[in-house]
Amino acid sequence: MRISMLLSYAGDFKEAAREVAELERAGLDLVWVPEAYSFDAPSAMGYLAARTERVVIASGILPIYSRTPTLLAMTAAGIDNLSDGRCMLGLGASGPQVIEGFHGVPYTAPVGRIREIIEICRQVWRRERVTHDGDHYQIPLPQNQGTGLGKPLKLINHPVREEIPIAVASLGEKSVAMTAELADAWLPAFYSADAADAVWGEALRAGAAKRDPNRAPLEVFAGGGVGIGTGLEHLRNRGRAGAALYIGGMGARQKNFYNDIFSKSGYAAEAKRIQELYLAGDKKAAEAAIPDSYLEKNSLIGEEGFVRDRLHALRESGVTSLNVGFVGDTTAERVKTCEKLREIVDDL
Repeated sequence: MRISMLLSYAGDFKEAAREVAELERAGLDLVWVPEAYSFDAPSAMGYLAARTERVVIASGILPIYSRTPTLLAMTAAGIDNLSDGRCMLGLGASGPQVIEGFHGVPYTAPVGRIREIIEICRQVWRRERVTHDGDHYQIPLPQNQGTGLGKPLKLINHPVREEIPIAVASLGEKSVAMTAELADAWLPAFYSADAADAVWGEALRAGAAKRDPNRAPLEVFAGGGVGIGTGLEHLRNRGRAGAALYIGGMGARQKNFYNDIFSKSGYAAEAKRIQELYLAGDKKAAEAAIPDSYLEKNSLIGEEGFVRDRLHALRESGVTSLNVGFVGDTTAERVKTCEKLREIVDDL
């Protein structure tokens, strides 16, 4: 199992990069660099390339609506060059509130668009002259659009790799099936080992049935907060604020993908209640409404035996790599936790 972690949008990124370098030495394999409607991810990814030596640098995620497919490919190839082959292109659809509200772009056909983007990116990295006649992207632009002067072009530079791994952050049935068919890695949200098959099993199997047999199996990233030791169970509560934000407030009342997944994971009544409280402005009550059982099952916080049991459950459910957050108030504490997790994972 590889160990990955997601950086925060907030705080001093330069300080975060220094910590990533220390965590790299402690056993961290991959870092996800978020974007949302914060600073852009590629700038930070390039900075990390200069500050690290081994860790894979993944966008976590780049929204597909704010860049052309060829720019996504160019960006990944550039970071792959700077990092000597350590880039992973993480793609996702984000949500209509961000895409239409911040970028001013219609939120349409996310699954079809990602499918075409993956195809186009792989053309660019192979240095083919890019031609694509899809439902959502036409490259070059057809003669009856624009000036009519567009012609097929190939990337000027020679990429470090002609296959840069692509991860997709997907939640819905169709998007998860597409991910299992085409992507190299899957970054789900609110993944629960106990409920994963009920929520996503059918979609994953449908996509895997269409997968190119020459492509490596899909890498699945999931995990939770990590704290290993006696008397740490109270630290699971640190996950309440983030869970309430996504379940209750990330999206509109009628269209919140995270709320849907939480509901399908066996918490239908709780999902509705958390959203009602959060949208009413009572964030603390929404946080308190997150079930203790959910926090326990979806964290790696507790005695070493508990952590080992949860790791086995994750692996049995199909998780191949961990996506975690290290609890601790200082870099030294988080590095120590990473070292301990590395030991346990290597011993599984």
